[in-house]
Order: sequence, then structure tokens, then C-alpha cells
Amino acid sequence: MSTSLTAKLLHDLRSPLNQIIGYSELLVEEGTAPDDIQKIRAAGQRMLALIEENFTSAQDSDAYVEITHADDDVATPLFQQSAVAPGLLLVVDDDPANRDVLSRRLKRQGHDVRTASSGAEALQLVREAAFDLVLLDIMMPDMDGYEVLRHLKADVRLQHIPVIMISALSEVQSVVRCIEAGAEDYLAKPFDPTLLKARIGASLEKKRGRDRESVLFEQLQDNYKRLQEVEKLRDDMRNMIVHDLRTPLTAMIVGVEMLEKNGALNASQQQLMTIASGGGRTLLGMINDLLDVEKMESGATQLQYEELSASKLVADAVAQVASLAADGETKLVTEVALDLPPFAGDAGKLTRTLVNLIANAIKFTRVGTVTISATRDDADSVRFAVRDTGAGIPSEAFGRIFEKFGQLDAKSRVGTGLGLAFCKLAVEAHGGRIEVESTMGSGSTFSFTVPIVALR
Repeated sequence: MSTSLTAKLLHDLRSPLNQIIGYSELLVEEGTAPDDIQKIRAAGQRMLALIEENFTSAQDSDAYVEITHADDDVATPLFQQSAVAPGLLLVVDDDPANRDVLSRRLKRQGHDVRTASSGAEALQLVREAAFDLVLLDIMMPDMDGYEVLRHLKADVRLQHIPVIMISALSEVQSVVRCIEAGAEDYLAKPFDPTLLKARIGASLEKKRGRDRESVLFEQLQDNYKRLQEVEKLRDDMRNMIVHDLRTPLTAMIVGVEMLEKNGALNASQQQLMTIASGGGRTLLGMINDLLDVEKMESGATQLQYEELSASKLVADAVAQVASLAADGETKLVTEVALDLPPFAGDAGKLTRTLVNLIANAIKFTRVGTVTISATRDDADSVRFAVRDTGAGIPSEAFGRIFEKFGQLDAKSRVGTGLGLAFCKLAVEAHGGRIEVESTMGSGSTFSFTVPIVALR
């Protein structure tokens, strides 16, 4: 007998046996079945065993063993199935009796059950309702279970629904084909009630676990989007406030400086005006730092390229901080190589970078030497360095000090923590890199490179 003919005969024999055994079991479970019903069920089980013995190959028997009831009146549970919340299930089978037996069994387990008599009807139903599980018969006319499964798994809206394939056959090739196509599980008719409940429960638990993950992921995305919106609102408001502070602050600084120059002030008053003017300029510098850092982070700042000289950059930066060194006992030394070529860059941004680094070195050195150098780093870049003889920086703080509002530690809150953040952004905007080297007790060296690029 050919393989295809054997498969068809097996299907045709097992289908009515599924109905006989299924209806018998339903009656037995109700507790009102006469002895004759139990004998009918036992006879059906024996007939099924004979079919398996004579028509199923040894290979298939070893690879897929179906669990069946014993011939006694009460089946012994193979394991204790944990309670599973009921779901909305779709039973797809072209045989009305098969649909009825399985539906009644599932309803007894507490599930809400819908049925479909064809693959086309099943696909229409799953698009209209949110099913938790589909029990899909394989051998159906027009569109078999394999094709229905393929349509379900190809649709992004439906592919998350678990599918248990149902067949009157237990062939290994059929099982493998279904699992590889995306089926959650495979059951052969007639069903063992305990096994059926266990497989459905496991599939529903997996599906609900995936659903919970999807909901949590969507909530995470939504919360992240809201956080971004709140942060943007905060940044916009802060920038607006900070920007609006510059106008009255500038007016105050100008007024104080005019009083210093034109007012008839005694020595004490002159000292107070100088302190007020210096404080105002410090505050204005902080505001400008914050606005510039925000613009550079958002990519809104455009570099104003011009041809630059390393020696002039160093000289201009030193001139701006010379008074800071004069106030203390810090000596400024410059070392600029004579063979450095001109290069394109933003003079304002790079000069300010040097000023920030030199000012920091003076601030933390107090007594000692700050050396500003410019050398040829390699064939393609110039290296600027600011070396001091101060207390040094612990290595664990190297990354933190370049962050916005970053501080060396909780005790040394000197400045806003914006200066080095600005330096990093300005250097990287030029295509360079900024680094720090330090040994505790022996000072620190901040250096950055600028590519040697000709002005276009």
C-alpha cells in the first residue's frame, strides 16, 4: 500500500474514532454514563491501539508517542496541570463532529470557543477578533492547515497568535514541518484530555508572557518619549531664561564700569565696584558657556573657519589670563614650535578653549608654573598642551571632568563644570581630540589636537 494511501486511510479511520472516544469521554466525565458507554469508549481505545500497531511505522512510533487513556473507568492523571486563566480559542476543522467534540471539551475547561469550518473562514475570524490560541486541523479541503499556518505567520498582525496543529496522523515529517513553520505545538486525534489541557495551558502561558513583554516594552518606549519631551521642555525653558538674563546683566556691568571710570569714588567704593564688575563678568561668562555648550550639543553651532597661527592663538589666550597669574604666584611659560604651518579653524572657539585650560591650571596650581605649548603632533595635526605643577587629578575623575556640570569631586566645586565640557565639544567639532594626563602631587597636562587643514 502506498504511503499517501496509508496516510489517507489512517486519517479516515482515526477521525470517526476521535468522535466516538471524545463523546464517550464527555459522557463518562459527567458521571451519568451507563456501563455500555464506558465499554464503547474502551472498545474505541482498543481499535485505536490496533490501528497504531498495524499502520504506524516503528520510526514514527519511536519519534512521536501519543499519551492515551487506560482501559479502566477513570484515567490516571500524568501530571498536575496548574490553573491557567481561560482564553478566547478558535477551533478550525472541516468536520462538524470534530469541531463539536473539541469545542465542548475546551468549554468545559472554561475557555470561550469559536469555530471555523475552513481555512479561509479561520483567517477572516482571526482578523476580526483577538484570539489567544488557534487549534488548526491539517487535512482540510481547498486550504489545508499548512497553508493557513503560513498565512498566519506571514502577517505581522497575526504572527503572535500561538497555533496548535491537529491531525489524525502522528507522522514525524508532519510534526517537524509544522514546528518549523512556526506552530507552537502538535496534537494527534483522538485527544487525551489531560494532555490537551496541558498543551493549551502551556501555549496560553507563553502567549501571555509575550503579551506582557510587548506591553512593558511599549510602556518603556512611551515613558522614554515623554522623558525626552520633558527634557526638551526643560532645556528650552532654561535656555530662554538664561538668554534673557544676558541683556539686563550686560546693562548692569556697563553701568558699574561707567561708575568706575567717571564717578567720584573713594578707595573703598572703587574696590566694591571692581568686585561687582568682576562678579558680573564671571556670571556673564557662565551664561555664555551654558548657551554655547547647549548649542554645540544640539549641532546648532557653525564653526567660523579662518586661517590661524598657533603662536597667535597661544599669545591671545595668555594675554586674556595674564592678570589671573599676576594676582597669585603662578608663572606662565610658552613653548611654541617655530615650524608649525597655518591651519583652518574657528579662532574664537580655539582661543576660548586655551583660555579655559590655562585659567583652570592657574586656579589649581596657586604657586608654581603653567606651561603652554604648541607642537607638531604628527603630519596631520597640531598639539596644544597646558601643563601645570598643581596637586593633580585622580585617574577615576578623568572622564567625569569633561561632562557638562562635571566636578572633580563633591568638595572641590570650583566653577560651573561647563568650561571643560565646552573645550571637549569645541575640539571635537574641529575633528580633534582632547586628553588629560595627571599624577597626584605632580601636576596635570591637558592637551588637544587640531587637524592641519588648509582654508578653502
